[in-house]
Amino acid sequence: MSDRVLIAGIGNVFLGDDGFGVETVRALAEHPLPDGVEVVDFGVRGVHLAYQLLDGYDTLLLVDATARGGEPGTLYLIEADGGASTGPTGAEAPPPPALDGHQMSPDAVLALLDTLCAGTGATPPRRTLVLGCEPAAVEEGIGLSAPVAAAVPEAVRTALDLVHGGLHDETDRPRTEPTGLAAN
Repeated sequence: MSDRVLIAGIGNVFLGDDGFGVETVRALAEHPLPDGVEVVDFGVRGVHLAYQLLDGYDTLLLVDATARGGEPGTLYLIEADGGASTGPTGAEAPPPPALDGHQMSPDAVLALLDTLCAGTGATPPRRTLVLGCEPAAVEEGIGLSAPVAAAVPEAVRTALDLVHGGLHDETDRPRTEPTGLAAN
């Protein structure tokens, strides 16, 4: 693989299922990965993620808890549209995000990245995917709920499938069977 890929685990391990991204990249890091693929636990350090992306990656795979209304433990593979700094059609772009490294959502990280790229001449990843998991609970507490913990191995398999071939054809959409992924 000649493309540079960053797999970024994000979330707060002190808020239950919000730690899904962190736990998934920890498990993923135990597997051999192709050259050019980096796996990093960013936790709640969104500013660090934005700055690392300035190093030049072709693809960003964000791994995070993603509430979309499904059953807890449901995995989603979402193709970001690349328009992190634009609002709905006809709407003005949102203001630049506040630099609070502990409160930055993935959308805020990508908006900050757009701002940083504009200021530095760097190029953002040409493709951004989110591998998300429907949380059961994101209240204070350490540890994943049973359905989210059970989804971690499948999330690792999905990430491995992506880095071993699924990232090259931008027209490919995730399978909904038999992986159980809900595609967007």
